[in-house]
Amino acid sequence: MVQHSRPSPQSSGPTGHYTGKRARCGPGEGSKAAAIPPPLKQRGFLPQAARARRSYAAIDLGTNNCRLLIAKPSADGFIVIDAFSRIVRLGEGLAATGRISDAAIDRAIAALSVCADKLRRRHVTLARSVATEACRRASNGEEFIQRVYRETGIALDIISAEEEARLAVLGCHALLEPGNGPALIFDIGGGSTELVLVDSNGTTGAPRIVDWVSAPWGVVSLTESEAFDHGDADDRLAAYERMRARVRDAFAPLARRLPQDAENIRLLGTSGTVTTLASLHLNLPRYDRQAIDGLIVPCDAMRAISERLSTMAIVDRQKLPCIGTERADLVVAGCAILESILDIWPAVRLGVADRGIREGILRGLMDRDGSMM
Repeated sequence: MVQHSRPSPQSSGPTGHYTGKRARCGPGEGSKAAAIPPPLKQRGFLPQAARARRSYAAIDLGTNNCRLLIAKPSADGFIVIDAFSRIVRLGEGLAATGRISDAAIDRAIAALSVCADKLRRRHVTLARSVATEACRRASNGEEFIQRVYRETGIALDIISAEEEARLAVLGCHALLEPGNGPALIFDIGGGSTELVLVDSNGTTGAPRIVDWVSAPWGVVSLTESEAFDHGDADDRLAAYERMRARVRDAFAPLARRLPQDAENIRLLGTSGTVTTLASLHLNLPRYDRQAIDGLIVPCDAMRAISERLSTMAIVDRQKLPCIGTERADLVVAGCAILESILDIWPAVRLGVADRGIREGILRGLMDRDGSMM
C-alpha cells in the first residue's frame, strides 16, 4: 500500500533558507480530512539499506499537464525508474466559469488512473501528489480532489503558490550557472507563473529565497484572456502586445523590488515554454530531454524565437517540430510571459531546466525519509 506523504502543519513557506538537508513545506497544506492509508512501517526503524531500496513517487497535477516521476535513491540523488506526462488542460474554461469542467475532470482522472497503476506496479511506498493553480482557483477544487481520491486512491494536496515556488527551486536549482550574482528562477505554468529571486552565495544545498511573486498568468489562463489567432498578422501582433501588458502589470510589484544594476545576474527557467523554445533554438526534429535539460541559451535567441512565433498563424506553428497541435495554441502566451521576464531581468543567458516541482518533491520525500545519501 502506498503511503501518501502529508506535510507538517508547523512547516514554513519559501522565505527561509533551504539547504536541502530538511525539506520544509509552505502554509495551507495538510488541511483536508481525507483518509490516508497507514504507513507500511515506522520510518525511524528502517535501516539505511532498506530505505535505499524503497521507491518514491511525485505527481504534479498542473493547470495544463499531469506529470509523474517514480525514483529510487542513489549516491548522487536519485534514479528515475518510471515517468508519465499527459496534457489534460484541467484549467480549460476556468477563467470564464470559475469551475473545473466535467470534461477536464474526466481527462485528469483518466491520467491520474494511469499514475495510480504505475504506483502499484512499481511498488511505491511513499508518494506525494500536488495540485496547483487550477485547483486553487476553482470553486469545485476540493470536490474534484475528493473525487480523485475515491476513484484512483491518489490523495492530492492543493498546495499554496509559496510551496509551488519552493518546490520548483528545490527541483531545478542545481542547473543554475555558477556565479556570485543574484539569480532569478521562474516556472511558467498553465495557470500561473512563479518568479523567485534567490541568493546562492555560501550555500551548499538549495539557494536562499530572497523574494518571489506568483502572477495569475500561465499559458492557459493568458491564452483564454486574449484571443490571439486572428487572420491578420497585425492583429496577432497587437494581441501579443496586450498579453505582454497583462503580464508586465502582474510582475510590476516584484520588478520594483529587484536589485538594480546588479552584475553577473543569472536566469533559470523551468517550463514547457522554455524547453520548447530551446528545442527550436537547436532545430531539433523531436524533443530530446538530454539535449535540453541544463542547456544555456542566449536570451537574445529566445527573444527572436518568441517574436517569430508571435507573428505566425496557428497552422504554421503546428508544423514546427516540438510544438505540434498540442502546444500550438498555448506557446504564444508562453512567449509573452518569457519576454516579460526578460524585460525585468535582462540576463545575457538563460538556463533551461526540464525538471522542477516533481524533482523537488522527490528530494523532499527522500530527505525526510533519511534516504538521501
